[in-house]
Amino acid sequence: DKAVELALRPEVIFCSFGDMLRVPGTRGDLLSAKAAGGDVRIVYSPMDALQLAKKHPDRQVVFFAVGFETTAPANAMAVYQAKRQGVNNFSVLVSHVLVPPALEAILNSPRNRVQGFLAAGHVCTVMGYTEYEPIAQKYRVPIVVTGFEPVDILQGVYLCVKQLEEGRAEVENQYARSVRREGNRTAQELIREVFEVVPRKWRGIGEIPHSGLGLREPYWQFDAERRFPLTTGSVEEASECISGLVLQGVKKPHECPAFGTRCTPEHPLGATMVSSEGACAAYFKYRREAKPHTG
Repeated sequence: DKAVELALRPEVIFCSFGDMLRVPGTRGDLLSAKAAGGDVRIVYSPMDALQLAKKHPDRQVVFFAVGFETTAPANAMAVYQAKRQGVNNFSVLVSHVLVPPALEAILNSPRNRVQGFLAAGHVCTVMGYTEYEPIAQKYRVPIVVTGFEPVDILQGVYLCVKQLEEGRAEVENQYARSVRREGNRTAQELIREVFEVVPRKWRGIGEIPHSGLGLREPYWQFDAERRFPLTTGSVEEASECISGLVLQGVKKPHECPAFGTRCTPEHPLGATMVSSEGACAAYFKYRREAKPHTG
């Protein structure tokens, strides 16, 4: 909702990755904001948005800085360079989230059914996996850092099940060709320079302490929420959407009453249907249609 509100401001050029344009808010999405006259542009890097700000000094360029730890270094670099180069018409709407606190929130839930995790390889490429080790020990759950090729996922599942069968609960690195235990320290230093850990509200789950990133005080001048007077407050999720329960592993996508009818990739209600990587989108794409019984 904050993104849509900003995109509709006449002085703003709102920049975003393409997969965020269909994320629904209570007042529509960024595509509808563009149709209503908002200057919404797809970029492929936050540095593209920074260059756009240089080309249009008479406009306010806002970049939608969202995602897990994977995208944080590039977003941090854009803010760092904006300050260094004095590009004062550039700002970011930050909605970064962190994986380890979310895993703990799931494991602490009384409805938890998760017995093991496949940790996303691209996140661990940046952050390493030292933060996962105390989680595996404390909650006695195996965590396997896994790549994205089909054979990676198969091996990740195998290693996770093998740990469960052997009564072990460790962090294993299936994605050793890309991930080191300590991660990318240069990227981590840049994240710490620009961002600080803050509470973050997760769609369908609620607020999780220490699970987000926000700009540190030296970079507040590039915070779009501080630069523009926004009227959007807290919003309610669609009552029929169970994306939060899907994210927590409590429900499967096809158990949602809106799945495949009122909620589709073209008209998503929740975050898990928006991205092609989301569980609901994957279930929708690969679902098997029931065939009539021929006797």
